[in-house]
Amino acid sequence: MKIFSAADRHLADVLRIETLAFGNGKEAELVENLLQDPTAAPCLSLVAARGGVPLGHILFSRVTLTEAERCVRCALLAPLAVLPGHRNAGIGLALIDEGVRRLTVSGVDLVFVLGHPGYYPKAGFEPAGRLGFEAPYPIPDVHAGAWMVRALRPAVVGSVRGKVAIARALDRPEYWRE
Repeated sequence: MKIFSAADRHLADVLRIETLAFGNGKEAELVENLLQDPTAAPCLSLVAARGGVPLGHILFSRVTLTEAERCVRCALLAPLAVLPGHRNAGIGLALIDEGVRRLTVSGVDLVFVLGHPGYYPKAGFEPAGRLGFEAPYPIPDVHAGAWMVRALRPAVVGSVRGKVAIARALDRPEYWRE
């Protein structure tokens, strides 16, 4: 499997993956909006392909931590998509690992995600609320475990806390219902 940075010429493949993976065009629209949103920049958009066939996509966008005692660089993972028929083959985790590797090299300290609490801990994520990181919109207690964070630098968790401020393209309450 090859993982590479998505360029403009890959946009059609990326949008196809998002649409087929989620069964509708909502995430594809979100990806397109985030890629055009200057408040989300810099974005890290990666594609996983096998035999030249694109099978998965992941997008990380810039977010900020308000009320933090010190400056930290943060990103949000949203969305992660793998084509049906290719799931449970490690593609999603490989995309997360490569994204985290690249974000670490670029100086990002924390990565947040609102996602399945049974999946993302496999990639090193842990519940963010109990660590002092508030989601952009309230997460109901029953789904509190879906709001997660992964520290990319030692000693960041515990030394900062605050509310995550998101890009304009993500600033819609319906995106924050798990």
